[in-house]
Amino acid sequence: MIRSMTGFGRAEMSDEHRKLTVEIKSVNNRYLDFNIRMPKKYASLDPKIRAFLKERIGRGKVDLFITETSESAGTGAVLYNEALARQYVEAYRNIAEEFQLPCDLTASMIAASPEVLTLGEVEEDAGELWDILAGSLEEAVDAFNRSRSEEGARLKKDLLKKLDSMEPMVDQVISHEPEIQEAYRQHLMESLKEILEDRDIDDAQIAAACVVYADKICTDEETVRLKSHIKQMKAELDKDESIGRKLDFLAQEMNREANTTLSKAGDLITSDLGIELKTMIEKLREQIQNIE
Repeated sequence: MIRSMTGFGRAEMSDEHRKLTVEIKSVNNRYLDFNIRMPKKYASLDPKIRAFLKERIGRGKVDLFITETSESAGTGAVLYNEALARQYVEAYRNIAEEFQLPCDLTASMIAASPEVLTLGEVEEDAGELWDILAGSLEEAVDAFNRSRSEEGARLKKDLLKKLDSMEPMVDQVISHEPEIQEAYRQHLMESLKEILEDRDIDDAQIAAACVVYADKICTDEETVRLKSHIKQMKAELDKDESIGRKLDFLAQEMNREANTTLSKAGDLITSDLGIELKTMIEKLREQIQNIE
């Protein structure tokens, strides 16, 4: 099943120490590009997280957000700066001695002094952190890929509908081709006869020249390739892999054939069909830009 490059997934887990949230979203991008935001303590897991994502995502600009909130005091630690506390005690005693004041120091006074006691995080083992994160990360990515597959199914349906509407247009160009060539041949022959009426050139020579020039407005090659590209694109849409780049290439080739058909058009019907084909191909390309 094809996937869209637009998706979203979210997962949460909680235990007695923390609440962990993982969110992942993506938009269209030519390549695979990650933007990961997470708490500092998870930074050492960055290479492992990227490898995990690369195995499951083919293309797109992917934003991953990992947030963690403490559920209890067990995730933090009170840090005691003993050297700084000694400096405070010495400073208080010096002040008391200099101004002949009682030195009524208490432990709470020293503890309340700036930077003596600070709250820091308990350093956790990288392996344990990965064990905590992996389940939520996998759940979020699974939800993310499900949303991309669902959007991909909608894109596939729309693309097939557009491709189906293009086939009758190509068939009309093909069916109209003999009529256009004959009209062109007759017009060219009459024009040449008028120009060459006083010269001794037989009708066979004129007819041969008409065939050569009429071939220049023939769209057989273009219509054959258009039908082939339509068939190939339908076949690609049934593949369970990243096909976005290949579809984009096919759409470019289809646009080239439609342009050539339009440039060769010698009548209003073929011109209108060429314009309709180009319009439909452009709509195809817009949708294909969303496919992984």
